[in-house]
Amino acid sequence: MTRLPVRKTYKLYIGGAFPRSESGRTYESEGQNVARASRKDARDAVRAARAAFPGWSGLTAYNRGQVLYRLAEMMEARASDLERVCSGRKEVEAAIDRVIWYAGWADKLAQVLGSSNPVAGPYFDFTVPEPTGVVAVLAPSEPALDGLVSRVLPALVGGNVVVAVASETYPLAAVELAEALATSDLPGGAVNILTGFRDELAPWLAGHMDVNAIDVTGADGTTAELERLAAVNVKRVVRSSAEAQSPWEIESFLELKTVWHPIGL
Repeated sequence: MTRLPVRKTYKLYIGGAFPRSESGRTYESEGQNVARASRKDARDAVRAARAAFPGWSGLTAYNRGQVLYRLAEMMEARASDLERVCSGRKEVEAAIDRVIWYAGWADKLAQVLGSSNPVAGPYFDFTVPEPTGVVAVLAPSEPALDGLVSRVLPALVGGNVVVAVASETYPLAAVELAEALATSDLPGGAVNILTGFRDELAPWLAGHMDVNAIDVTGADGTTAELERLAAVNVKRVVRSSAEAQSPWEIESFLELKTVWHPIGL
């Protein structure tokens, strides 16, 4: 008897689970049928991210670094699977190295981005970085894996939670990354990954009242409309590149809060 191979079903990643799109829709990409997320899927992802925000942002910075390092371990264990759905081993290694690099910054952000400010009076004046909240990420089309990692990690390391729209053309790398996320110590909902048509999903995320920031790096020319929608609730709009790697990329997703306290009390 000839055995037929078991073909993989490529689903969404929402709230730590792998649901099909509620619409039942798929689209063909890279020779596979991939889930085509709907606006309800996008709303569900935002809801899952918001529910995960207190737990993820409430961890100590040191613990967040440990969790992200564990993600790098899971990616290393799945390197051969990731390699098959992106440009090759070099891209996988670059993505893993990027995760480790950002993990190392988790417990250094307060010292580098925060400050003790001199003031004219008997007060302590501190500036402290805090997470913005729910961040929507439009991943660059290429490189499919490292491009997604390059935009998700700067938001994640500072305590934010993420709803990411994967590369429309090369979505399989994002789904494989989701399986590494699911087997890491990252809380369910801290990162949610949607596959589908970017032009369909991006406006709903840009206009969503419970999304606090949107990274439009992968917007492909639709930035002006997304900025108009983001202005409804004064979302932070971030744009960069898939190659960027810097603590200032992390700062883009943080709020700098200043606290005054009387000396001696």
